[in-house]
Amino acid sequence: MSDIRELYQSVILDHNKRPRNFRKVDGANRRAEGYNPLCGDKVAVQLRIEDGVVRDVGFEGSGCAISTASASMMTESVKGRSLADAEQLFQRFHDLLTGETHAEPSVDEQAALGKLTVFSGVREYPARVKCATLVWHALHSALEGRADPVSTE
Repeated sequence: MSDIRELYQSVILDHNKRPRNFRKVDGANRRAEGYNPLCGDKVAVQLRIEDGVVRDVGFEGSGCAISTASASMMTESVKGRSLADAEQLFQRFHDLLTGETHAEPSVDEQAALGKLTVFSGVREYPARVKCATLVWHALHSALEGRADPVSTE
């Protein structure tokens, strides 16, 4: 368990200090914004979808370390995926953090989620689940083409 916590802390710190895809996306054709009033996280997700595939993704905004790291890893995880695969990844990540079962992810789920499984420890801190899932809800909204801002409240 100690190894998982150390990996979690290491990954969160790395992606918070050096967030990947923290930028505007040239030619973005889908966007969504999200806000977490609990800790003040604000995020804007931008996607460039071509032929049903997420060709580029980026985010902007400000947030806590967990929110920023989750956004960074989300962008790395969905780039190049079909809309259906990106939506399925959203659901798997959401279930990982909010699922009623507290069992460790199965081998199949770990393979599907990859590095994102480090966030499984967040479910131990209910207030932080909203930080980690905010950008994912914004992604979900953008994938569906909705422009309404999402909120964790």
